[in-house]
Order: sequence, then C-alpha cells, then structure tokens
Amino acid sequence: MLRFRSLGSGSSGNATLVEARGSTGRTRLLVDCGLGLRELDARLARAGLQASELQAIFITHEHGDHIGCARALALRERLPVWMSQGTHQALGGPDFDGLLQFARDTQTIAIGDLELMPFTVPHDAREPLQLRCSDGAAHLGLLTDLGHATPHVLAQLAGCQALLLECNHDPDLLAASRYPPFLKRRVGGRHGHLANAEAAAILEALRHDGLLQVVAAHLSERNNQPALAQAALAGVLGCAQEDIVVAQPEAGTGWLQA
Repeated sequence: MLRFRSLGSGSSGNATLVEARGSTGRTRLLVDCGLGLRELDARLARAGLQASELQAIFITHEHGDHIGCARALALRERLPVWMSQGTHQALGGPDFDGLLQFARDTQTIAIGDLELMPFTVPHDAREPLQLRCSDGAAHLGLLTDLGHATPHVLAQLAGCQALLLECNHDPDLLAASRYPPFLKRRVGGRHGHLANAEAAAILEALRHDGLLQVVAAHLSERNNQPALAQAALAGVLGCAQEDIVVAQPEAGTGWLQA
C-alpha cells in the first residue's frame, strides 16, 4: 500500500511524507524539508511518527522553503539524502558526512519498498527534480515548483493513481498584488510557478480512470485562494470542489492513499 501526507505546503515551508507498506515493513521517505528542525519534529509527531522512523530524504531543489533543516535532520538521524548534483552545488557544496547521494533525471532509486523516479522540471533553480513514487502497484506523482509542463514532465507522470499538483497562483490576484514587477514576472514566468489554469491543463493531460486522488499544493497565501484552485481542478475531473484536497501551509493534509 502506498500513502502520502503533506506536512505543510507553500512559501513558508514544504515537506511531504511518502510511505510504502511491503515485504520489508514500512518504508518512509521525506520529500523536501523546508521547515525548522523543531517544527518538523512537531509536524511528524502530529502524523504519528518520529524522525527516527524515516528511511531517507529527497530534496527537489535548493530554495529555502524546500531545503530547510535537511542537513541537520540527516546528520542527527543518519539518514541518506538524495538531491541533484546541481542542487548540491547551488547550496555551496555542504558536507553531509557520507550521507549524500546524487539523483539524476529518470534514473530509478530504490529505497526499501519504494521506487523513485526523479525527473527534471523547468524552474528557476540549478537542477530541480520532481518525483514519481511507487510501491510496485500504485504510483504517486509529486509536481510543484515549475513554470510550465514539458512533454517530458507529462510523460513521467502518466498513469499515476494520485497527484500532488502545484496550484500556486491566480493571475489576476498576482497582477493586483503588492509584489514588485520583477517578482510578478518571476512567479508567472516559464520557470516560475503554475497558475491554477495551468495546473488544470496538466491534470487534463494526465487524467485517466485510475486517477483516484488529486491534491492542490503550494498555493500562494497572497496570490491564490483554496476555492479557486479547487474549482479549477474539479472542473477537469467533473467532481465537487470539496473533493479536491488542498495542502495547507501549516496543517498540510491528513494521510491519503495513492
């Protein structure tokens, strides 16, 4: 069985738990770690876990709301950390005391009963990767922090039973915001973040009868509203808005099955 849970999603910090239950017991992966160590421990506790029960960390890119306390957590718990070589270089090449592993586009990573498939995305980072996770039966696609979906991105996520999908902003709210012009261009650009309609277009491309769970993630607190993201995704699936789970900045989500 494959399940997942957001511990928090947004510019204040991102972290997602992915858990596979299989022949070796439970394999738990933390995808991104964009929180302080004490806060991460508290949110893990709310999920019914301790950091010592994790098997690995995967970092998608070097931005602070994703890297957070990753190094401190890895060193404290002696956890392997996966990231791209570009991400490591963008961080200044910190020493992980032998725990660092390099992830590469479309090169499979096996961690216990989890199989990970990282893939490149267009984002304003050094070598950003997003992730497809599988327990051999179910597949979860994690897709945030990209400005648009390339054919490569869509190909890597085809056939997933669950998606955690960025719905960062509403263009009208972004245009009317107090963000300076350069930041508006960055967020709304081809290497920035997905607008609701762009996320809906990705969902339309990936929709299939076996897609059972869709989560709207990485919503901007200033430039989006949960109801707008839900409406955009629900319109594609033909479901009620409340059927679309929204990952909250502090509460994240409950456990969801892929």
